[in-house]
Amino acid sequence: MDALRVFPEAEGEELLYLSRLISDMNEDQIQTFALAYRSQRKDPTVFLILTLVGFVIVAGIGRFWIGHIGMGVLYLLTFGLCYIGTIIDLVRYKAIVAEVNGLKANNLAMVIKGR
Repeated sequence: MDALRVFPEAEGEELLYLSRLISDMNEDQIQTFALAYRSQRKDPTVFLILTLVGFVIVAGIGRFWIGHIGMGVLYLLTFGLCYIGTIIDLVRYKAIVAEVNGLKANNLAMVIKGR
């Protein structure tokens, strides 16, 4: 099954990674995986917006949203590591979210494949 049809919201590296993950799944497994992944997937644009809000109002809100609670607390207490960490997050937002989504996708694939 074509990964682009299953995951129209994915692009670039994420789409290639998802394509590799579903390559040895049957139709039912792919549909189960797609449903579970969509419910847990984090959108890079939302992370970017939350990080911008964190830059102006409450540092670390983007980190809390993606599940990095420890970094969120650290950013909150240090004003985004004196804004340097927040600036780095603004530059690397796609890579940060891709890492989080990749881990979630890998864990889901292992559960669905029964490994």
